[in-house]
Amino acid sequence: MNEENSHDMPAALATRHLCTVEFEVGGGIVGIGASPFGDQRLGYISGGRFFGPRINGIVLPGGGNWSRAGRLGDAASVGTFDARAVWQTDDGELIYLSYTGRNIIPDDVRATFVDPAVPDADPSRYYLRIAPVFETASAKYGWLNGVLAVGVGERTDFGVRHVIHEVL
Repeated sequence: MNEENSHDMPAALATRHLCTVEFEVGGGIVGIGASPFGDQRLGYISGGRFFGPRINGIVLPGGGNWSRAGRLGDAASVGTFDARAVWQTDDGELIYLSYTGRNIIPDDVRATFVDPAVPDADPSRYYLRIAPVFETASAKYGWLNGVLAVGVGERTDFGVRHVIHEVL
């Protein structure tokens, strides 16, 4: 970098914890199959909860994640997310959430995901990241309409847990 453009450096990215969400995937994963566009799957959201310093409530049933998977090299799968859900706050307000994201799961870790008898894999052994946005008509939670967030996820015995941070 030369001195001429050093003053044009963007500000560092900062975040703060927004909430943790636990999505229950009670219907399991529906494998739609491999098409020319990738291996398509659907995870139906049957419920859940979210909790944080400024927002708490439940995940309403009915949302889902339409994911696609492929290969990343010889020893890992890679996937994308197309997820939608509706949250209801503890005080009755509704929030629509949508997100995209990526995962990278080594083959040996993926093998443990399909066996319910095997304990969950250490989340440090795979990559699961999301980029959620929110939409609400609520005056109280209207600030969410301007939030871009990022999340780090992990597979659980009930579905998936994401720790979500607001990008400041």
